[in-house]
Order: sequence, then C-alpha cells, then structure tokens
Amino acid sequence: MIEFSKKILFVGYGAVAECTLPILFNLIKVDPKNVTVIDFESKEEKLSQWTSKGVRYVRDRVTQDNMAPMLGRYLSAGDILIDLAWNIDACEILQWCHDHGVLYVNTSVEVWDPYAGGRKRPTERTLYWRHMKVRAMYAKWKEKGATAVVEHGANPGLISHFTKQGLIDIASAMIAEKKAKGRKAESLAGHVAAGSFNHVARELGVKVIHCSERDTQITDVPKQIDEFVNTWSIEGFREEGTTTSELGWGTHEKKLPAFAYRHKSGPKNQICFARMGINTWVRSWVPNYSIVGMVVRHGEAFTISDKLTVWEGKRPVYRPTVHYAYCPCDEAVVSLNELRGYNYQLQPKLRIMNDEITKGADILGALIMGHPFKSWWVGSDLTIEESRRLVPHQNATTMQVAISVVAATMWMIENPAEGIKVPDELPHDYVLGISKPYLGNFISTRSDWTPLRDYKNAFSGFNRPDFDTRDPWQFKNFLVKDGD
Repeated sequence: MIEFSKKILFVGYGAVAECTLPILFNLIKVDPKNVTVIDFESKEEKLSQWTSKGVRYVRDRVTQDNMAPMLGRYLSAGDILIDLAWNIDACEILQWCHDHGVLYVNTSVEVWDPYAGGRKRPTERTLYWRHMKVRAMYAKWKEKGATAVVEHGANPGLISHFTKQGLIDIASAMIAEKKAKGRKAESLAGHVAAGSFNHVARELGVKVIHCSERDTQITDVPKQIDEFVNTWSIEGFREEGTTTSELGWGTHEKKLPAFAYRHKSGPKNQICFARMGINTWVRSWVPNYSIVGMVVRHGEAFTISDKLTVWEGKRPVYRPTVHYAYCPCDEAVVSLNELRGYNYQLQPKLRIMNDEITKGADILGALIMGHPFKSWWVGSDLTIEESRRLVPHQNATTMQVAISVVAATMWMIENPAEGIKVPDELPHDYVLGISKPYLGNFISTRSDWTPLRDYKNAFSGFNRPDFDTRDPWQFKNFLVKDGD
C-alpha cells in the first residue's frame, strides 16, 4: 500500500468506477474525506457505504461550459483526477490538468459529442485522429508537466503489458528450446534486456497481435425486449462499436481490404474501414476456444502497433497488424442484434449485469502470432466467483478495467512529473505486479492456432472465398467475408 495525502476526484460513477473505488482504498492509503465523486445520475444508494466513511458525492454533470470552474472547485496542484466518464474531450481536460499541475488518468480518448459534425470521412472518426490531436497539443508544451496516463483500462491498458510479457515469454522459450541459437539468441536476449520490444517482435517474426476477448458471463435474468444488457458501459460500447473499425496495419500485409482508408499524416501505422466495428468480424482464439470477434476500435490498435514499429529513417521496416477481436457476453450479442434492427438507435432500457450473473468469466489477452510457435496467448481468465471474492457485487469485466486504473494511479503517485503517457510507456512489470492478484488465472500459453486451422467451407466447390493459404497471417484470412 502506498500513501497519498492530497485529493482525488472521480468524474463518473458507472460500473467501472464502482469497482475502482474499493480497490483504490485497498491499495492506496488515502483519507476518504479527500475523495470526491461527481456523477450526473443519482448515486446516493450505490455510494452510501463510502459516503458514510467520508467520501463526498456531488450530483452534477461536467460539460464543455462548466468543466474548468467545476474541476477548479475540487482540485489543485498535485491532486489526482480519475476520469471514468464518457464524452469529455480529452484534449481540453488534459490541457486543464497540465495547466493546473493535476495528475490524470482515463480509459479512453473521448470528445464532447462523437455524433456531431454530420458526414465525415472515416479517417476523421477514428481514435487515430484523436491521438494526433493530443500529440499536436502537447507538442506545444514547454515542459512535460504533471503525469497523465491516457487509455489505461483493460483494453486499452493491460493488453499492452500482456503483449510485452508475451514477447518476453516467447523469446525465453525460443532460447530455452534452441529455436534461437548463437547470435540470434544473443540478439533476442539483448533486446529483451534493453526493453526494445519492437526489435524483440521483429526478431521473433511476429506478424499479428489480437486483443482477443471472450466474455462467457451469463445471467438468470434474460434480456427483455427494448433492453440493452452488457457487462460494462453500454453507451461506450455503442459509441465505439457503431463508428469506423480501425486497426494497426502490418508491414507484411499484401493488400488493403475492401472499404479501407489510409491516414495521410502522423506515423500512418493504422487503417480504418468505412464499416462499423460491430459489423466487422474476424477469427481469433482464446484458451481454449476458437472465437469470432468484432474489430471494434480500441486504443491498443494504435499504441501497440506504433510502439512496435521499427523505423529506418522515416521508413517503417517492421510493424505487426494489431486489432481487437471482441466476443461479448451472450446478452450483449442479442442486444446488438436488436440494436441493428432499430437502425442503431439505442434501446430505452439499459442494464449492466452484476449480481444476477450466475457463472462465467472474462477471458482477455494478447494473442501474438506469426513466430515459430505459431500463436501465443497471454492474459487473464477471471471468473465471476473470483471477482466477487475480491470485490463483492462486481463482475469480471469491470474488475479487469478497475485494477488497471488503480495500478496506473499508483504509478502516477510515484512518478508525478512525466507528462502524457500511453500504456506502452509504463513499465509492464510494475503494472502486472499490482494487477495479477486481481486477474484470476494469469495465463501464458502457446497454441498451434492459425485463422485457417479450424476453417471449414460448407459450400466448397460452389464459391471462391478469398484466402492466402501460403501466408496464414494475412488479414484476409482472419476476416469473415462473403463466401466464407
């Protein structure tokens, strides 16, 4: 446990914040009277156990017009802002924190109104676009200022640390099993020791990295008509899922998929599709299931592919393809089917599953592919029973996000003047050391899985699905498309 004597402000008290607050008090010694929670909905009952101990609750909404005076009411230099709300512009709140010396952490890069602006090019709807705006902003700062960790939840967040651990484990196995010998073994060991993960990935021959997730949590309260049920933020899922799909685009890829668009500025490490993320499906794998997941846009597709790029001058000579492959819980899948039927207008009733969950787990990790072992998965298999043991009334999905937020907060307390950081710039061993006790079964395992291993063509000879059988790691082999 580390001590913190200044103030902490939570903005937003949804499902993730409900799980984060008790973990924070478990791991950080802070006076409850120094903690304030702001939310625009009535949270008196949910917060009663904490307000009785001194936590302050304010019912209000942070808006573009009132953000600066409201934050100034509760925060000063050296304090911490934990932003778990949705649709607060990241650039504006980061600039405010920088100007006032306030430490800051969030789980996603947001804007005030993601639906504003009418018809836009797909590239302008991306997280890549938002990251470029953040970069342009802090490029103007004269000093780094107070630490701000952006996009540090489960994914994005923990997934970057899982990826680093996976690369280390693959390299270690390569050396131990003599698949890498002599100079190659020395080179791999040297890159691992130096923390040069882009060179580790290149030496290993990594082609593709999925943030692969299967949520198997089920409930004894079935989804009702006109209801959206999920295990985490419904508004957040709808917003990221109904906009353009995007992914880090590897240097090994031969051909752009249909409806793909490139970016014209910045590192150009990503592409996006003129197609919704929830309607873009890929084959993937988690222990021990082959899954079909959605390429919903997530920040890890940007940061992991960016940090793993090897440059020669201004030319990227190596980069893996990186993207999300999300298989949500059954109730969310049914909710999405209804949402599509309603032309993507959100249902009037929303429910986050917690106490009514009867069994299941959230299986979330980095599936690292293309090396001599074919595939290697590193991540968390967290059951509902274990998550409830750790924090009563919480589910496995919010637990994985919450512990990551707290781990980033602890790192900020110990490193308060580092400026803006993405998850890949934090030490993975520090974050995983704090997080593992809250992640259930932590797995690092090899697999012979490829996107073509379990594929069966039900109409073989009558259609011509587009596959590259010579190179299983081409994106076209993962993508579920016409004729498959």
